[in-house]
Amino acid sequence: MTKRHGYALLAAIVAVIVAISTAIYVGVAADDGGENTAVVGGRTPHNSAAPASVGTWVGAWSASPAGSEPGTETNGMAGRSVRNVVHVGVGGTAARITLSNLYGQQPLSITHASIAVAAGANNAAANAETMRRLTFGGRPSVVVPAGQQVISDAVRLLVPHDADVLVTTYSPTPSGPVTYHPQARQISYTAEGDRTEDVSGVAYTGQTPYWRYLTALDVLSNESQGTVVVIGDSLTDGVTSTVGENRRWTDVLTERLRSDSDGPRYSVVNQGISGNRVLTSGLGRPAENPSGLVRFDRDVLGRTNVKAVVVALGVNDILRTPSQTDANRITDGLRELKRLAHSRGLRVVGATLMPFQGHRGYQPHLEDTRQAVNAQIRSGDVFDAYADFDKALRDGYNPRRLRSDYDSGDHLHPSDKGYKRMAEVFDLDDLKGSAPAEL
Repeated sequence: MTKRHGYALLAAIVAVIVAISTAIYVGVAADDGGENTAVVGGRTPHNSAAPASVGTWVGAWSASPAGSEPGTETNGMAGRSVRNVVHVGVGGTAARITLSNLYGQQPLSITHASIAVAAGANNAAANAETMRRLTFGGRPSVVVPAGQQVISDAVRLLVPHDADVLVTTYSPTPSGPVTYHPQARQISYTAEGDRTEDVSGVAYTGQTPYWRYLTALDVLSNESQGTVVVIGDSLTDGVTSTVGENRRWTDVLTERLRSDSDGPRYSVVNQGISGNRVLTSGLGRPAENPSGLVRFDRDVLGRTNVKAVVVALGVNDILRTPSQTDANRITDGLRELKRLAHSRGLRVVGATLMPFQGHRGYQPHLEDTRQAVNAQIRSGDVFDAYADFDKALRDGYNPRRLRSDYDSGDHLHPSDKGYKRMAEVFDLDDLKGSAPAEL
């Protein structure tokens, strides 16, 4: 072989290697984030592809679709921009979102969508330098079929931890019932017309306590190595916590994980639905407020790069009509959730059920059921580990009720101080490791 032919062959080999490497880098941009992921792409005037940096895709925020918003049955949010305000516990260098039309009766047409870091807390205005247009398969518009969801392309965006993020969508046409999460404990906004890329919040005169369409925000993070998913009811949803202050117990857990150098480097996503039960779903097709068993695959196993699961369910099975008074049925349901998580190799931490004497639904025989469920949880026969929320928040003189300073006043939901206490007694080491081997 001549020297010239040798150089030509070497150049050809290098070209092939570069082409393969480029394909690999572009291909992983759509990866689910289970491993460290490098993403590349160029910048366009209104959009930024994900950066050439290494990190892990994790859940930074999420909310379970809980039902269809009353009053939206015909027109949905036609002709309005919906600006959801969400709070992220971990930061990253790229972001992507999930939009859901689970409860829609017809296709949801989104012609424009954007993401930006908010200019300040509880604010519809964006930091001008962070406004990005979102795309779906490279296009600025997307149609979400009824009963389904879509995930956006990754966009380059520096998202700081402990920040509010604005995700805005515009629908020009009627789409029927809006899929929503009613207990946001956060004010979001609406504007007439297509205002998706408005930096100013002036046009956003409508306010809502709901999250609409948006069910997840993932980031490409160097801060976190995986996601902890908490599935629960109103006690996890943060009902009665201060609006706009991010004082749910999962928010405090996020802060603890971020500041504890010895703890696992995980983000936390909150999959609480007010009124949720282990065994029983609400009415409708698909069922509104689906049970923990029904929604576990979607709301827990379907989240990004899950490393551990926390289950805080059971009180509503006892308290809501028809009351479930067979403790074994509740704990059997909880064990099934554990089995589903174990099938993915995920460790499961549970929680004891907190007291509710003084609440309008309290009856002595329901207290007996609660105590029986807690006895099984404490025996170690239900979960891999558990947080004893009951012991931490109950009144020392009357263990059937919440301690007064931990009680929001309705004798069921904690105060901000009570939510903080829940996170404080959670053992971070319980989140480490994988599911034990099952024979």
